[in-house]
Amino acid sequence: MGYMTVESHSHTRIHLKRLPGFRSWALLVGISSVGLSAAYYSSDSWMWKLFYVAGCCFVAIQNLEEWEEAIFDKSKGQVILKSFNLYTKILTMWRKGHEQVVAELNHLRDVSVEEEKVRYLGKGYLVVLRFATGFSHPLTQSATLGGRSDADAIAELLKRFLGLDKAQQREKASDSDSSNSDQIELDEN
Repeated sequence: MGYMTVESHSHTRIHLKRLPGFRSWALLVGISSVGLSAAYYSSDSWMWKLFYVAGCCFVAIQNLEEWEEAIFDKSKGQVILKSFNLYTKILTMWRKGHEQVVAELNHLRDVSVEEEKVRYLGKGYLVVLRFATGFSHPLTQSATLGGRSDADAIAELLKRFLGLDKAQQREKASDSDSSNSDQIELDEN
């Protein structure tokens, strides 16, 4: 699975989604089966068997990744980052579990890819949104393991959509013009 998938894309709106990956679902099935097999093969009472199954399912759900989505809406001028965690939803009996960050689109200054070390598994990559206020926020809560290309593709898509690539080119051009004019002034002196 890639970093994020594009749900919808228009001139005024991009909707990105990320679902728990294969590794996360495999871990859920694996840990749950340990509980089921412990309950099936044990000679304990039904209460202990229920405890085995419930405990392993609880740990399995705790290790499940989050469902995440990002909505960049030019018409509203907002960036909305949402995440949904099944573990939190179950613990709070469906009262909580959704986290949402809303930011102004015109405050967004850069979109970049950062490398993050993931314990025991190597390097992971995530897209980071940088705002004019100095605030940085990752597009997703967890990094994608493996190649950087998926995160780079999402970052480039967002830069093109928001026009940040053009703004950065203008800044580089103005910087090089000012350095050239400084160099000319030095040569004249």
